[in-house]
Amino acid sequence: MLPRYGRSHLAATVARMWRMDRNPPEDGRQRPRRKVPKPLDATRLEELALAYVARFATSAGKLSDYLRRKLRERGWDGEGGGEGAGEGDHAGVVAGIVGRFVALGYVDDAMFARGKAQGLLRRGYGARRIDQALGAAGIAEPLRDEARGSEAERRRSALVMARKRRFGPFGRDGEGGRLDPALREKQVAAMLRAGHPLAHAREVVNAPSEQALEEWIDEASD
Repeated sequence: MLPRYGRSHLAATVARMWRMDRNPPEDGRQRPRRKVPKPLDATRLEELALAYVARFATSAGKLSDYLRRKLRERGWDGEGGGEGAGEGDHAGVVAGIVGRFVALGYVDDAMFARGKAQGLLRRGYGARRIDQALGAAGIAEPLRDEARGSEAERRRSALVMARKRRFGPFGRDGEGGRLDPALREKQVAAMLRAGHPLAHAREVVNAPSEQALEEWIDEASD
């Protein structure tokens, strides 16, 4: 807490700074103004797209969303622009850039979907969370279906989460391998929120040992 005598001094300092900010300097010099980004045309928009795909793994849908956001922020100065131009006036330019990048291999939805899904599986997320993430990236249903992983991979992901969060056999104290029913339900609910199906959540939480879970995963690999 500030000392009592310091509050008035602080208030006076803030007021002085506010007045300085509103009033021009006495010597007449103008403070440098914040540079306003130029509106975009097709060339500048494509340069932004190139920089984006060079920096991030992305999908066609995410790239399209990014370019439309930049257009909303900076405006459009290309063909069909001018006062009153709307998003539809440059939608063809965005679609053209995204289409070219897909054709050139700069953007590959199938590769993006596989990479994103495998990353989520390794972190212990289930198929439903993977589906949500890919849907948000604009990935089509057939590619989402291919990227969800095999049954063995989805089971392994459930084990990864249980080990990380000390669920089921990873959190028991060894006294008969019993788990408090209320705690069991909380663990099942957490696994459901992570996108795992109810059958997988119950199998993991109720498993007597890690070895039993490994055998459960092996069954899906046969």
